[in-house]
Amino acid sequence: MRAGEGRLAGGVSAAPLSTVRIVVAIVALALGGFAIGTTEFVTMGVLPDIADGVGVDIPSAGHVISAYALGVVVGAPVIAALSARLPRRALLVGLMGAFLVGNLLSALAPGYGTLLVARFVAGLPHGAYFGVASLVAASLVAPRLRGRAVSSVMLGLSVALVAGVPAATWLGQAAGWRAAYWLVVVLAAATVAAVLAVVPSMPGRPEATIRGELGALRRPQVLLTLGVGVVGFGGMFALYSYIAPVVTDVAGLSRGTLPVVLLVYGIGGVIGTALAGRLGDWALFRSVVGSLVALLAMLVVVALVAPWPPGMVLGVFLVSVSGSTLAILLQLRLMETAGEAQMLGAALNHSALNLANALGAWAGGLVIAAGLGYRAPSAVGAGLAAAGLVPLAISAVLRRRERVRASGSLDGAGMVADVRSDASRSGDAQPKILRSEAGEGVHSRA
Repeated sequence: MRAGEGRLAGGVSAAPLSTVRIVVAIVALALGGFAIGTTEFVTMGVLPDIADGVGVDIPSAGHVISAYALGVVVGAPVIAALSARLPRRALLVGLMGAFLVGNLLSALAPGYGTLLVARFVAGLPHGAYFGVASLVAASLVAPRLRGRAVSSVMLGLSVALVAGVPAATWLGQAAGWRAAYWLVVVLAAATVAAVLAVVPSMPGRPEATIRGELGALRRPQVLLTLGVGVVGFGGMFALYSYIAPVVTDVAGLSRGTLPVVLLVYGIGGVIGTALAGRLGDWALFRSVVGSLVALLAMLVVVALVAPWPPGMVLGVFLVSVSGSTLAILLQLRLMETAGEAQMLGAALNHSALNLANALGAWAGGLVIAAGLGYRAPSAVGAGLAAAGLVPLAISAVLRRRERVRASGSLDGAGMVADVRSDASRSGDAQPKILRSEAGEGVHSRA
């Protein structure tokens, strides 16, 4: 496929698209990722304001974060499986419309209970949107560029950590926490308009069934890759969840330094996301292994050097680079191993990463509660990353076996082809017998 030629789902070529049109379409998809990333993380920045506004304490207000994450975990596989038949652009508009409604309800929520429900609703389209957007972006470019196309969509989420979340947090603190969600409503509306304007229409998969889509969950490689995401990527969240006390209590820096460290973390995420696309196009599985090993090593480094501020900041940056690289590569790996259910595979990655968030925060909290200090979550994170190597190693063994079997099948096919070629040259069009070492005959028709 030429660089400027679009390709529809299922491999059907579309009318050629200019490079500019493709870039603009991917930017429109990334805008949705920017909106989603902003709403996902801004709640943490305005959590005290939310607590005051709905009349609960901060730990109770923290449940609105969990409600959103639960919506992601539930919504990603369910929506992806139910919507595989739908046209892609219409589905993107519908998902972003549902996301808009969830954030609108959040901004208007009169009390704590309704806010919890609103955040759950806002989280439902999260994973499915990224699943569809990744599939659409990959279908717009040549196969050798698909990793970069998917990572470009995900850049929206990474850029949100650097720009969207700080801006929405400032707005929420200055004009009230509801203003942060109103900003997300505007971003969602802009995404709907942009998708309708510049993303080409693409068909769904009319032959898809719910059972067939969910059948991807019976694939060992899919389950193993999800295991790597839940456990291995949980290591990053073990550190990130407690980054504030690491900065202030361990490194001895002032609270005013924390936004700078978070900015460094966000920049690392942008770099890692961009890097992942190129690595995925180069050597996907090896890059998954390398990024997980790098994450493990960087978490060990942070645990060791956290009292030294320059080392801590550099370590946090490298954890972010390796962690964000791993997240995108896992998404590409799931799309590769899910068969026809690529959209479900991409969506499931976000369910896995939200479970990783919960696991990492829980494990980090355990060691802090045990009195081991604020360096301990980084060590626990390294342990989780190491544990993530276990399903990855099993995946590598199965992958090698599959390749050996595929190679054997190709060798057999080649033998048949040689016989056919010989038959053609000799003018013999009758069945021939290929004899194995056991002396058993196998018919082959020239």
